[in-house]
Amino acid sequence: MPEEDKINKQIAIFKSKEIRRTIHNNEWWFSVVDVVSALTGENDFTKSRKYWNKLAQRLREEGSEVVTKCHQLKLMASDGKNYLTDCANTESIFRLVQSIPSPKAEPFKRWLAKVGYERVQEIEDPELATKRTRMLYQLKGYSDDWIEKGMRGIAIREELTDEWKNRGAESQSDYEILTAEISKATFGVTPSDYKKLKGLERENLRDHMNDLELIFSMLGERATTEITRIQESHGKEKLKSDAQKGGQIAGDARRKLEIETGKKVVSGGNYIGKREKEIRKLKA
Repeated sequence: MPEEDKINKQIAIFKSKEIRRTIHNNEWWFSVVDVVSALTGENDFTKSRKYWNKLAQRLREEGSEVVTKCHQLKLMASDGKNYLTDCANTESIFRLVQSIPSPKAEPFKRWLAKVGYERVQEIEDPELATKRTRMLYQLKGYSDDWIEKGMRGIAIREELTDEWKNRGAESQSDYEILTAEISKATFGVTPSDYKKLKGLERENLRDHMNDLELIFSMLGERATTEITRIQESHGKEKLKSDAQKGGQIAGDARRKLEIETGKKVVSGGNYIGKREKEIRKLKA
């Protein structure tokens, strides 16, 4: 499944600091620069990167294996695009933390151990991942009704991306192109334009959709999955055509609803829970 679809999983929070992560070799790998930022308290990404570069040079000179064990994996940046980013697994991050003088070091180690243990639990019992995602939405203040739609949307999306993977989608770019086709046919805008409309940067678009936006997203993706299966499609061009057709079905339904209600479905408004809004006001 493409990384951007791992809703509420690709971002971990340590003391209000976002730390990007991804699954690689069946374990969590974390953005080294984000970890540096969390420990140093530096909010400037460029300064955190420079800190890491200097630290990496010192660690190499000392003969440490931490740097060599880092891998470049694709993570989403603030512009919404995925870039190769220095990442390290839990063990290497533990060693890295010991090289950064910070009063947050010990709390961070405890946090990291908990995050790593949760992944082990999820491997043994995949349902736990779903339960934790649901709990995160509840803590943010999302309504039970929205959570049900959101969780169903995640399942529908995973089902679709699995079909794409098995039928010829290979790179991250392939998934982005196919997703954009569904979005354009459903809403008249690409996901990136939709995020701009809502004033989003790194945030997940679906987390900020209202009920109707979620419903039409699910319809477009589920219709695409059904068309792809029935036609036994293979290859990127055929998958692209299916995505356009699936999105068109949702788009037609959206336009009919707009005619009946006199209201536009596509909205610049952000759906976030009450507690989340309160937290953002406190941070502002």
